[in-house]
Amino acid sequence: MASRLMWASQAASFLRISLFSRAFSTVIKDLKYSDTHEWAKVDGSSVTIGITDHAQDHLGDVVYVELPEVGANAKQGKNFGSVESVKATSDVNSPVSGEIVEVNSELNGSPGLINGSPFEKGWIIKVKMSDAGELNSLMDSEQYSKFCEEEDAKH
Repeated sequence: MASRLMWASQAASFLRISLFSRAFSTVIKDLKYSDTHEWAKVDGSSVTIGITDHAQDHLGDVVYVELPEVGANAKQGKNFGSVESVKATSDVNSPVSGEIVEVNSELNGSPGLINGSPFEKGWIIKVKMSDAGELNSLMDSEQYSKFCEEEDAKH
């Protein structure tokens, strides 16, 4: 019994180390990415938008998210809200243009979802896309990973 407990605590400490000392950010394959570190998950004409793992990692602990109104228009490359962290406040820009059809109101009470789950629970808005051609100007996961590496090398 004692040896099993010791093994479990060793495994837990090993997992903790490997989880938190990440050298690079997670990039999800089927998403599109902007050069301002937002991701877009396309589902027909509906696009779910959030900030990338790379962005939340650089921001640090998110303490507040400014959400837009449902029904407002988002414009590609233009600010629709902001994310405030312990380090800085950062504008969030839309990777596509269209009508905002949903906002993640969970972020009002739990802004840390952006840190803990940037691609799932930490999404920010959903947009009904007005111009699917805009997706062509976004990066795929490989291009975005390379973009982040180059950006980090400059800093």
